[in-house]
Amino acid sequence: MEEKFDAIIVGAGLAGLSAAYTLAREGLEVLLLERGDYPGAKNVTGGRIYLNPIRELFPDLWKKAPFERHISQEGVSIMAGERSLNLSYRGEELEQEPYQSYSILRAKFDRWLSKQAERKGAMLVSRSRVDDLIIENGRVEGVYAGGDELRSQVVIACDGVLSLMAEKAGLRKPGSARQYGVGFKEVIELDSALINERFGLEGDEGAARLYMGEVTKGKFGGGFLYTNKESISLGIVVGIHDLMEGAPAIQAPVLLDEFKQRPEIARLIKGGETVEYSAHVIPEGGLKALTKLYGEGILVAGDAAGFSLNIGVTVRGMEYAMASGYYAAQAVIQAKAREDFSAASLASYESMLNESFVMQDFKNFSAAPEALDNHRIYTHYPELLGNIMRDMYSIPPGSKERLYPTAKKYLGTGELWAMFKDLRKVMKI
Repeated sequence: MEEKFDAIIVGAGLAGLSAAYTLAREGLEVLLLERGDYPGAKNVTGGRIYLNPIRELFPDLWKKAPFERHISQEGVSIMAGERSLNLSYRGEELEQEPYQSYSILRAKFDRWLSKQAERKGAMLVSRSRVDDLIIENGRVEGVYAGGDELRSQVVIACDGVLSLMAEKAGLRKPGSARQYGVGFKEVIELDSALINERFGLEGDEGAARLYMGEVTKGKFGGGFLYTNKESISLGIVVGIHDLMEGAPAIQAPVLLDEFKQRPEIARLIKGGETVEYSAHVIPEGGLKALTKLYGEGILVAGDAAGFSLNIGVTVRGMEYAMASGYYAAQAVIQAKAREDFSAASLASYESMLNESFVMQDFKNFSAAPEALDNHRIYTHYPELLGNIMRDMYSIPPGSKERLYPTAKKYLGTGELWAMFKDLRKVMKI
């Protein structure tokens, strides 16, 4: 009888590594294929992971995980052309262990997690490109990789946002440009003492900040900043549709360069050295853009399934990737017990996700993509708020106007009506 792996996992990002770790922990024979030189070499997403939703799924991992800083300070900056409004939040709950979230460097974290999966018994092969699926009688039977034919009971596609494996299995079609963003990120090396001084931090405390408005020249998207132990992760995400068709036309890397030159940013990274530059496509379609999650002999997890969620004040994806990898593995474990890897058997994966925080979050925030796809959020409101704050704080040579009339002159009937319509969309988030 031809030998088969219990599971072949395509892609060693957080979803693939979590699936491999969970399966190997239960004694299943797992092959994990990664195109990069090592897990993490090609994984450059943002830099923040929220632990509370997944803490109990991997209880034995967190004590030794190579985190950077626990996030104790949240910030949002609304940027106009010549001014900005900055909101900062610190709360007692952010300072108490177990900490809610951490900044991480994916090259370090993913490589560490791959070692944990290998110690459990998973077989990792790096520098291995998967060219196609083996499909026989409508069922996925394995993969073609590097000229080899590798057979398995099930394939778990974790091959990224533009998943060719899911497409070849007929579980997804190429998405529209509105469903994706492209992120550009630099890791800027900086002394830890300088980071603490500039952000008002102590010890391993960390800061997370999001930026909106002029940072993307009015296009859908925003900027982000996360403090690491001895570096800063700084980047921009912008909608691909807006880059292709929106005016004014601008090259995405230019946005990041101009972002770094803003005085609000320049003083934070002054003296730092860029040690890493990367770009990455990101799912932005929300619930409506999710891939079909299972088929005959195949499951889809992580970015390949579309599990990334932008709700304005937070952008999340890493915990969804790890959770979806975990639940995909649980579905395979159940299928192995039944010796049934049909679509009907693997449908338990979707059932488990529906009962978990993953799908509940996506349903709760299903209106977010439409509400945030509003150019007034990135152009009109930053300038409006900036102008109001400018006049509020302005002290003229003569007498100063009362505060209410100062703000009211910007808020005529037409403006209030437009704000009301925009607010109705935002209230659905």
